[in-house]
Amino acid sequence: MDAYFGVSELGSTYRREIMAGTVTFLAMSYVLAVNPAVLGDHGTLGAKGIPTQAVFTATAIAAVFGTLVMGLWARYPVALAPGMGLNAFFAYTVVLEMGIPWQEALSGTLLSGLIFFVLAITKVREKIIDAIPLQMKLAVGAGIGMFVAFIGLKNAGLVVASDATFVHLGHFTKGTTLLALFGLVVTVIFLVLGRHGAVLYGIVATTIVGIVSGLVELPHAVVALPHGLDQTFGQAIVNLPHAFTGQMLIIVLTMLFVDFFDASGTLIGIANQAGLLGPDGKLPRAAQALAADSIGTTAGAIIGTSTTTAYVESTAGVSAGGRTGLSAVSTAGWFLVAMFFFPVFAVVADAPSVTAPALIVVGVLMARSLGDIEWDKLEYAVPAFITVVMMPLTYSIANGIAMGLLFYPIVMVAKRRVREVHPVMWALMAVFLAYFVFLAE
Repeated sequence: MDAYFGVSELGSTYRREIMAGTVTFLAMSYVLAVNPAVLGDHGTLGAKGIPTQAVFTATAIAAVFGTLVMGLWARYPVALAPGMGLNAFFAYTVVLEMGIPWQEALSGTLLSGLIFFVLAITKVREKIIDAIPLQMKLAVGAGIGMFVAFIGLKNAGLVVASDATFVHLGHFTKGTTLLALFGLVVTVIFLVLGRHGAVLYGIVATTIVGIVSGLVELPHAVVALPHGLDQTFGQAIVNLPHAFTGQMLIIVLTMLFVDFFDASGTLIGIANQAGLLGPDGKLPRAAQALAADSIGTTAGAIIGTSTTTAYVESTAGVSAGGRTGLSAVSTAGWFLVAMFFFPVFAVVADAPSVTAPALIVVGVLMARSLGDIEWDKLEYAVPAFITVVMMPLTYSIANGIAMGLLFYPIVMVAKRRVREVHPVMWALMAVFLAYFVFLAE
């Protein structure tokens, strides 16, 4: 096992790897509460959502499966789970805005996972990543962060609807709004103090205060056998014929686009932090690493959850000494254990004021890429700004990406830098132009 994972070779120990995996789990375990809150039928989606119990179980299984593939095959200390930005796209754009049933949305997720796998093992994915300008990659990540934060602010009651101004400040006299504000303050304090489990600690503190104040219900139990997958398992396969439409093509492309840069950027960043990049700056075992999240996505879609991706919280484990895939195996083990604690996580998932601070903070972390955009160059600033601002203002990740990719080639042509526009960008421009024509009709 030492020879396979390279524990001694990388200067680590079994104990350090297991502890690092535990730290990673603590840093990202909030997904077990937040993902059911976003996708489940007890949250914003209501009756249009996936059964909450099934989402919880599917989230845990997808995390276990994807993380094990990453740890055992790619041998990286990187954990995977359903992504926050991608679940927001699934819930609020695909299901809520476009009116597509969650069963068919899962089929789109499955199709994107299968395409993703083929692109990864044939190394086409790496070439497409290189074709998209860095400025647009940064804008997509930041825009999703803004969108996720807006959803969190809305769920917290800090931002409410207004007939006169569309939105305005919420009512601070409401108990749930005050609870969410308390959770946000606690989470931010832990975050700025450098605590790797800041989001989890914030959720725990907010839940306790909510229970004491009567704003959050006590769990009816602590432990329960996993169940609920009978309502979701295989729906993605059964409804796969519905995925081959013009509307679903846009959805699949968006899922691919977002996960492309989210997972790839996370992998490269974590590998660099762990000192695992090769002398040429390339990612060793790149095909396996890039294929791991596509395998997780495929499995997760079949089980009943949105796109699975690499989690930046894995940096917490790397900071704790994790250097090998054994760390990821440890994280997967903890997700397997957590699967039996649905009653506890369900209480959190059913309380938007508890999970809202997590969404806001995740949005903050994703929006950090704004600082790397070259705002002094209008050929980058204009499409980047449009991408970022259109996501929250149109309540759609797809609209933001589409508008940004439409404007990028236009401004580059105006700047007489047409040769710098990769053919892939022209193809994407045509696809998203067709998308807006479709919306108009």
